[in-house]
This record gives sequence, structure tokens and C-alpha cells, in this order.
Amino acid sequence: MSTASTLTRPLSTAELSDSRVVSELTSMVEQGIIVGQEEFESAFVDIVTAAGPDRMQSWRHFYANSIRELRAGTSAFSPIHHRARSLLTGTSVLEVGCCFGLFALQCAQDGYQVTASDICPGALDHLDDASSYLGLPVETALGDVRQLPFATNSFDTVTLLHLLEHLDNADVEAAIVESCRVASKRVIIAVPFEDQISPHFGHLELLRESDLHRWSAFAGDHCSRVFADHGGWLVIDVA
Repeated sequence: MSTASTLTRPLSTAELSDSRVVSELTSMVEQGIIVGQEEFESAFVDIVTAAGPDRMQSWRHFYANSIRELRAGTSAFSPIHHRARSLLTGTSVLEVGCCFGLFALQCAQDGYQVTASDICPGALDHLDDASSYLGLPVETALGDVRQLPFATNSFDTVTLLHLLEHLDNADVEAAIVESCRVASKRVIIAVPFEDQISPHFGHLELLRESDLHRWSAFAGDHCSRVFADHGGWLVIDVA
């Protein structure tokens, strides 16, 4: 039995969006229906693909609806994406740990030259199709944040949005060092400030501003600043 069948009413393609699916899954976590990151991610795909008779069209509705909500400010992630976009500098952007690439697509809407990277090839396949379907050019690249497959100073801005909470401290250091290497102007890092760890999202520890100040040392001689706004931010201006 798929997770989608446990919904009181399956989502229609018109209702399908990132915020709505996460809301449904969070409720299932609270009820003990799904446990852990693997079940959460599998259930996510279940709900999206059950929304319509055609899997590809379901994903396309998911992308179109999600971006519309994010731009309209009706998604929980809207303030985070809005703030991140306001911090972009230059003309080229690399989103590291892009997952479905919803932020990357919004950057493309804004006219940036965008590349999105993730360790999950399936997510990049969905993004490739959405990019083509929506007419929003985004280059994709399979890659690990700890050893990015890009040359030094390849992108004006590199973003790591809600990524580093998935890594241990040694990997966080490698991620920041690598991001500073491939950025020519700025690195933008955002993390959630949670009351308790969310294992279904794959988070490893609770983070606070003190962690971001500690991480700023990984940027070496580059200028960095830390602030709070719907979570924590570390912005590194590359010398």
C-alpha cells in the first residue's frame, strides 16, 4: 500500500506543491505513519506521482504550483528564498544541494545564469524536465558539496540553503571551503533554527547562531557576517 493511499483525500494536481506535500507528510510523521528520512522521501514521491494518471505531468504540476506559491509568499519557504535572492550578487549562481531545484528555477526567472548541483541523480532528472517544461534554463551537475566538480571562481554566487544541517562538523568545514573556492564573489548559507532535530528531514543536530559564528572561521580570510531571519544565515564575501 502506498503512502498516498493513507491520505484522507489524495491531492489533486491543482493542489500539488512542495509546501502541501511537506505538510501532509509532517502530519504522518506526527501520527507515526512514516518514520525516518528514507520513508519520508519515498512517501513524498508517492504523493506526487499519485496525484494524476501520468507521473511526468504530476511532477510538472508540482513544479509549477510550488514556484507560484514561493513567489506569491504563501509557502513556508517563501521568506527564505526571498531573502536568499536578495543577497545574490553578480550574474551567475550555483545552488549546491538543490534537491528539486525550486530556488534555482526562481533564480532563472530573475534572469541569472544558473547551475544546480546535488548528489541525487533522480532529483536532477526532475529538475531537467521542469527546466525545459517551464522554459527556465538551469544547468544541472551531479556533485558532492565536499568536493565540488567545478573550477575555482566558476560562479559569482554560491548558495547552500538548508543543506549544512545534514552534515557533521568535518563535512561542514569541507563544504564551506569548497564553496568559497568555486565562488568569485559570495557564498550564502542558510540553516533552520529548530526546537528539536527533524530526523525525517535528515537533520543531524540543532543549530544556533553560535554555530554559524564558529563556521565563519572555515572561510579563512574572507569577510563574513551572521544574522537571523527565519533561521540563521552566514554570508561570506570572497576576497
